[in-house]
Amino acid sequence: MTAEKDDAGRRAAAQHTVAEHLRLTAAGRTDEWVMLFAPDAVLEFPFAPVGVPRRVTGRDALFAHMSGFPETFDVEFVDLVFHETVDPSLVIAEFRSTGTARPTGKPYEQTCISVVRTDDDALITHYLDYWNPLVAIEALTPHDVPSDPDLSVTFGG
Repeated sequence: MTAEKDDAGRRAAAQHTVAEHLRLTAAGRTDEWVMLFAPDAVLEFPFAPVGVPRRVTGRDALFAHMSGFPETFDVEFVDLVFHETVDPSLVIAEFRSTGTARPTGKPYEQTCISVVRTDDDALITHYLDYWNPLVAIEALTPHDVPSDPDLSVTFGG
């Protein structure tokens, strides 16, 4: 097999893993989802709000972190686009989630970019998840909670 065909196969396997990650997350199948990750995998959330870990390491911790997702959000992931990379084990995925925050019934519309590294078996070793925590906070805030003017932000003079 040529290196080019080997790279194409590895890239396809890595992208398939990311697509499966989204499918299983949306379906609430956390027990299957966690098996897409290497035993010592790392999931990072650079923009995590207070109270949400920025880094989760290992399958047990990943499972614990995501086990409440099905009760929190009813979503589907749409408009998945893979951006080509030089490294076939590196996946850059852009997608949207569309759905509802279950506790409030409010819409949950999120745009995400994920940078994902996989190993030779196409298991996720590192998942860097760029999402907007303000969208999640708004979706999970009950309708009857007033906004706080001290939390507003102004730009410029």
